[in-house]
Formats: sequence, structure tokens, C-alpha cells
Amino acid sequence: MTILLVLLLIAAMGATGFVLVKGVIGMAQQKDITGERSQNLMRQRVLFQAVAIVIVMLILLLASGRH
Repeated sequence: MTILLVLLLIAAMGATGFVLVKGVIGMAQQKDITGERSQNLMRQRVLFQAVAIVIVMLILLLASGRH
């Protein structure tokens, strides 16, 4: 179970990093005049970060022996 959670954590961290880099590149190119795309990418990044935090909490709960 812990191995699965660690793999999910790595996937969530990778998705967060990917969306972050995609947003930074988009801002550097200055093609998004309205900022709508940047806002959507920021929302996705926050969502992936929240998922990663929940997975870390689950891993810590399992590691502490409390169920």
C-alpha cells in the first residue's frame, strides 16, 4: 500500500512540476493577453499540490501505525 502511495506521490509531484513549467513558459512567451490560460494552469497546479499533500498525509499516517 505504501509503495502505491509513494508512486502516486511521485506522479502528483511530476504533474505539479509539469504544470508549473508550462505556466512559466507561457508567461515568458506573453501570448496569453487575457490571463485566462495562466489562471487555469495555476488552478491545476494548486489542485495537484493539494493531492500531493493528501498523499503525504496518508503515507505519514500509515508510517506512524495509526489507521
